[in-house]
Amino acid sequence: MHKLSVKILGPSSFVSTLDELKVYLKFNLLKNSLNDNPIAILFHIDALQNINQKNYIDSKNSIKICVGKKKDLKDKFDANLELPTTLKEINTIIENTVAKIKFNKNSSIVIKDYLLNKNEKKLSKSSDFIILTEKEVQLLELFLNSKKPLSKDLILSLVWNYSSDADTHTVETHIYRLRKKITDKFMDQKFILNNKKGYYL
Repeated sequence: MHKLSVKILGPSSFVSTLDELKVYLKFNLLKNSLNDNPIAILFHIDALQNINQKNYIDSKNSIKICVGKKKDLKDKFDANLELPTTLKEINTIIENTVAKIKFNKNSSIVIKDYLLNKNEKKLSKSSDFIILTEKEVQLLELFLNSKKPLSKDLILSLVWNYSSDADTHTVETHIYRLRKKITDKFMDQKFILNNKKGYYL
């Protein structure tokens, strides 16, 4: 499995300690260059006092994990690691935080003015939501990823793995039900559109 690349920042004692332990870590350490793009940044809280390191941390979309004494840690980062710590805790917090954030990113998709949560099969707008079936989630993803209208035959083959001579009423029925759910809850009759070429968002 490909190891995660994690930038480490902080006082030289913090960086050199992790460097000495790198054979026991389940991720690759990135140390010197400030021109990289790591999946995560593991930094000692003292790094925030160094203007270059603080600017680097602030400028990256990487997952940010702050290491320090409990009294100094703030909740503004993706995770905190309290000192003193163990190798097991360092490996665990990196793996768990990255997995959780990747999971959340993969699960939430913006469609028009709505948010589709694939894990919960929920389509929401403001505080209102509807629960979707697996097929409805697949349909929405299919429409979202297509730049042009999709024919019933194509939808049937991509979502249901049926050949084009199968019954296209399956597609019509599912789209009708999905439109009804959306219209009943959100009063939106223009969410799924169609023309002579097929269905689209």
